[in-house]
Amino acid sequence: MTASIAPMRPGPAPLQRWQQSWRLLLVLAFSVLSWILTADGLAPDIHPFLKFWLFAVDPIIGVCCMVLVMFRRRYPVAVAAITTAASAVSTFASGPALLALCSLATRRRYAETLPVSVGGIAAGLAITVLYPGLDTQNDEPGSYWYTAGILVATALAIVAIGFAVGARREELWSLQQRTEIAEREQVARSAEARILERHRIAREMHDVLAHRISLVAMQAGALSYRPDLSAEQVGAIAKTIADNSRQALEELRDVLGVLRADELNATDPPEPPQPSLAALPTLVADARISGLNVTLTDSTAGEPPMKSARTAYRIVQEGLTNVGKHAPGATVWVGIEGAEGQELTVTVLDSGTTGSAAPAPVSGYGLLGLTERAELLGGTIAFGHQPEGGFRLRAILPWPASVQVS
Repeated sequence: MTASIAPMRPGPAPLQRWQQSWRLLLVLAFSVLSWILTADGLAPDIHPFLKFWLFAVDPIIGVCCMVLVMFRRRYPVAVAAITTAASAVSTFASGPALLALCSLATRRRYAETLPVSVGGIAAGLAITVLYPGLDTQNDEPGSYWYTAGILVATALAIVAIGFAVGARREELWSLQQRTEIAEREQVARSAEARILERHRIAREMHDVLAHRISLVAMQAGALSYRPDLSAEQVGAIAKTIADNSRQALEELRDVLGVLRADELNATDPPEPPQPSLAALPTLVADARISGLNVTLTDSTAGEPPMKSARTAYRIVQEGLTNVGKHAPGATVWVGIEGAEGQELTVTVLDSGTTGSAAPAPVSGYGLLGLTERAELLGGTIAFGHQPEGGFRLRAILPWPASVQVS
């Protein structure tokens, strides 16, 4: 058994140049604003080293983080962790850190997002310690918790935005998968329908050609073991052989033309009309010419459904073909009876072989195909040798009553 493999969820779609640009410009603006506010809020007596750090080292770290954040989709956890750590010693790195945290949150994995969020809050508190004088209310009670609250609210907002973007991506991906699955199922159903139709055409070809070729074989055999035939009878048989051969070639050409076409176009010729019970007299007449003594009894009342009538024709055709193969010269009784709202019964009964000619080769698929046809219509078919001799083929096909529309 082959295990089904679920489609792997792809990563986010690559950003276009303008999409990447406006994100970086927004981050740059936030970083510059943070740096200006930090420089403006420094205490007058700040240590010279801290002033050097703010005006020289801080922007360099921020620029490095700006470059690093461009790889946040390829290495989301690493980039978020590095930029968050850098924001603890660089106000210029706060913008890239927020963007990296938002990008990481789109993955909607708490094990990754929570530690980085806590680290970001700690980094924000650390930067206020690094640059004394940023909070002008340091001497007032609760100022530390006020700053921590602002940082927590900012982190929660960024994470919420990231989760919302990730949920939207998940929904779009799910819709895309459903669409692709529906398209594949539609293609599979179309392919299955084409295969079933080709099988149906193949069965039609077998029924038609087997009957025609059997007639040709029987009539040609009659010429070989009936030297007492008159010239008129020989001419009639030869004409029948020629007609059946021509019809077999025409029907084969029509069927192969359908099989070669994957789809029917508007310019294609319509399919030839399918045989029904109205064509049974012609079928019986051809069988009589081939040497069979056939009696046809049709006691149907009305016109049966097209599918049942076509199947009934094929059953009689296959029955006469089998009699010609296995019991040449036999007497055959063909009975058709039924009425609307009841059933359509088809019976083909022969008396057994009486000739001495060698039977034609047997394909073995005719009765099997008839059984399948009858079952698809909701009918039944039975066949077998009779105790008193001969072979009996009997099928019961549906003939539902037509719906009256008032």
